[in-house]
Amino acid sequence: MEAACSPPTAGKFVVVGGGIAGVTCAEQLAIHFPSEDILLITASPVIKAVTNFKQVSKVLEEFDVEEQPSTMLENRFPNIKVIESGVKQLNSKEHCILTEDGNQHIYKKLCLCAGAKPKLICEGNPYVLGIRDTDSAQEFQKQLTKAKRIMIIGNGGIALELVYEIEGCEVIWAIKDKAIGNTFFDAGAAEFLTSKLIAEKPEAKIAQKRTRYTTEGRKKEAQTKANAGNTGSALGPDWHEGLDLKGTKEFSHKIHIETMCEVKKIYLQEEFRISEKKSLTFPRDHHNQLVIADKEIWPVYVELTNEKIYGCDFIVSATGVTPNTEPFLCGNKFDVGKDGGLKVDDHMHTSLPDIYAAGDICTASWQPSPVWQQMRLWTQARQMGWYAAKCMAAASVGESTDMDFSFELFAHVTKFFNYKVVLLGKYNAQGLGLDHELILRCTKGQEYIKAILQNGRMMGAVLIGETDLEETFENLILNQMNLSAYGEDLLDPNIDIEDYFD
Repeated sequence: MEAACSPPTAGKFVVVGGGIAGVTCAEQLAIHFPSEDILLITASPVIKAVTNFKQVSKVLEEFDVEEQPSTMLENRFPNIKVIESGVKQLNSKEHCILTEDGNQHIYKKLCLCAGAKPKLICEGNPYVLGIRDTDSAQEFQKQLTKAKRIMIIGNGGIALELVYEIEGCEVIWAIKDKAIGNTFFDAGAAEFLTSKLIAEKPEAKIAQKRTRYTTEGRKKEAQTKANAGNTGSALGPDWHEGLDLKGTKEFSHKIHIETMCEVKKIYLQEEFRISEKKSLTFPRDHHNQLVIADKEIWPVYVELTNEKIYGCDFIVSATGVTPNTEPFLCGNKFDVGKDGGLKVDDHMHTSLPDIYAAGDICTASWQPSPVWQQMRLWTQARQMGWYAAKCMAAASVGESTDMDFSFELFAHVTKFFNYKVVLLGKYNAQGLGLDHELILRCTKGQEYIKAILQNGRMMGAVLIGETDLEETFENLILNQMNLSAYGEDLLDPNIDIEDYFD
């Protein structure tokens, strides 16, 4: 039954979601309209704020993300009112949102930034953990202290980080691709990084500049209020800092990678005993392909599609995310993308009047620049939230806005295995077909540089290590200069490429 909304009073700007996209959007609206109340509806007692923002180049940006109590946001922007409650229902015809706390809010413009939740390989199994937010990362750390062996399923950023950070515990890593980090790297870059997995980790941890406010005190009540497993905003690149990821055994790295496979079936201990199948021990070395049956009894067993079975203490499901659209779809005719996100046009507007969306919940459905693609990353959540606020502000006073420059070129800077990693444009030759060439330069343990060219023009690049080439490459991709004349010299370390192109 549809809850009735009272007759519309003058609606407000309303933003749903306390992650990077939602908070950025609310902050920008608060700046545009200092005399109006901006409502931010969030199910979590903490919000994610962008701190130490640096524009590294035209499109590359770096920032830290800090969890803060929502009162800090209200102190910074007195016209932002945070409503700590989940959304029960959206009534788009009446321009009204009903929250779990029983209140209703009339909006004139609404931006949905409710993020995404981890895809779990299997729901409701106590031995399967999804890692997406601070709560689940802390739960993971708690489980890890008792673990001798874990299995990681997935090949995205979180899986990559986990594998590198975990010590004193055997790790079996199952990926569906040929090489690690498939969303970020090709096989060459993966190989460059994998050698670092096998090397011992340096003792001195590099101090991270991110500080954390944790939700310990209020977490208990918040968890009972909001179904704990479903909320919480995304982790970013340094999420494992401040978590001590050590298992029970005394050694640094023990990693075995099973490629080109997925999970076929998960057995609990008793089911496995009845099945009379055999599980394998941890492969001791890669040369001796001796398969040894495991005598040890484990709480949970995983059968992979390559027919191998391993027992472990628990399984980490790090297989990507699904947009959190659920409370908004009922009774509203949104256009939804193939990936389950709310489709938005080049002004972040959904298919319903006065409703915008930004961040992980949305699917970019405009004709993109040939060197941009959507990826559910923090940088894009910030850019989309910022741009959505600009579009909402313009539309509310009857003006139009130009597409934001950040959507001209895909650009992302992060850290993997303590290397700086910069991804630009079609860094994995996405959508270029066979019609492209690669130029590579690799210095083992130091840097890996890959440029992707099509018809002599640079379309993308991967830079791992301190290469100092990001600005030059960014310009070459943006201005589409013909580089055919340079050939392999483009990456010759003895030629200062910047002299050519400044």
